[in-house]
This record gives sequence, structure tokens and C-alpha cells, in this order.
Amino acid sequence: MTLSEKDVRDIATYTRIGLTDEEVVTMTRDLNDIIANLEPITQYDLEGVEPTFHPIAGLVNVMREDVPQPGFTQEEALANSESTEDGAFRIPTILGGGDN
Repeated sequence: MTLSEKDVRDIATYTRIGLTDEEVVTMTRDLNDIIANLEPITQYDLEGVEPTFHPIAGLVNVMREDVPQPGFTQEEALANSESTEDGAFRIPTILGGGDN
């Protein structure tokens, strides 16, 4: 099995990855090298062989229950702020156009 440049372009489009023409050529070569390196695995007769590991089997949710807890009041949240305005944090503008 080999991938064509069209295959790689289709995969890139599907996954919304922008590739230049040069990157498509490189990616096609790299993916085909990976496939060629994995080719010997297909020669083994694995009929009836059970998997020895499955990453999802036996997983248990170890997180605590989502129980609402009292939070900070607005005054407590703003208490250590360097600058506030109208009950909110006042921060410098980073994209320009502001007067902060």
C-alpha cells in the first residue's frame, strides 16, 4: 500500500492542515516510508490471537463528584487587583487602539 500526493492532500484537507506543495511531497514520502517500515507486521498470522493490552479497558473515572462550592465574592476576587473598573479587572490593551 502506498499513498499518492492526492491522498495526502485529501487527508490534509480532511484534518484541516494547510500544506504547501513542497510539504505535500515531503509528507507523502515520509508517510510511505512509515508504511513500508510497518509492512513486516502484516506478514504475521494473528488469527485467534487475543490482544494483550487495550488502553481503554479497565479505566475508571477517578475524579471527585462535581459538587458546587461557595466561591469568592466579587469584592474578594478584585481585592488584590492592581486596577479595577466598574466591578471588573482593568488590564492593559495588548492589541492597540485602547487608552489603557
